[in-house]
Amino acid sequence: MMKITIATLLLLTVLFPWSAFSISQDKVVHLFFIERNINNNIVQYDLCLTGNSDFPNSNPVAVYWILGSGQREELNLFEKKFAYGIVSEEKIGKNKVRVRLATLKDHEIIVEKVGDSFSAVVFIQGKESILQKVHIEFKRGVIPEVVYVDLIGRTIRKNITVRERICLAKSRNVCLASAF
Repeated sequence: MMKITIATLLLLTVLFPWSAFSISQDKVVHLFFIERNINNNIVQYDLCLTGNSDFPNSNPVAVYWILGSGQREELNLFEKKFAYGIVSEEKIGKNKVRVRLATLKDHEIIVEKVGDSFSAVVFIQGKESILQKVHIEFKRGVIPEVVYVDLIGRTIRKNITVRERICLAKSRNVCLASAF
């Protein structure tokens, strides 16, 4: 009987990558994602909570790819360190953590409870907002260049959609020409 149970769990893990993730955590809250113009793959950021809805002692935010096919894949070392990974994660209270991403080092993200749910809070256009999505626009080439990064969310106070474009291209005209 034990062999059948183990075989079933292994089969579920292979067929449904999410099941391995959900077995290891009691509760997962989707915070936000990063999309890019180069393909349909997204980078997902989730908050992992314990059974009593508290943050675990370390690394409460999980980051991983969701491929266009729907499969889950871990970030590689380069992606973690220089592109989409978390470069710092500091607990600043019970169930409150400050996060900085490699992509957005200048933007502090606070993961905390807002209303009835946990959210990623960041300032967008100077307004305290719940981050929903980050869009990264690349200029295609031998070495792709990031042209701009858009932060998209909803203000906490008035629940209004807000966007902010961060221009990173060498030529700011390229960035501004494609403004909202």
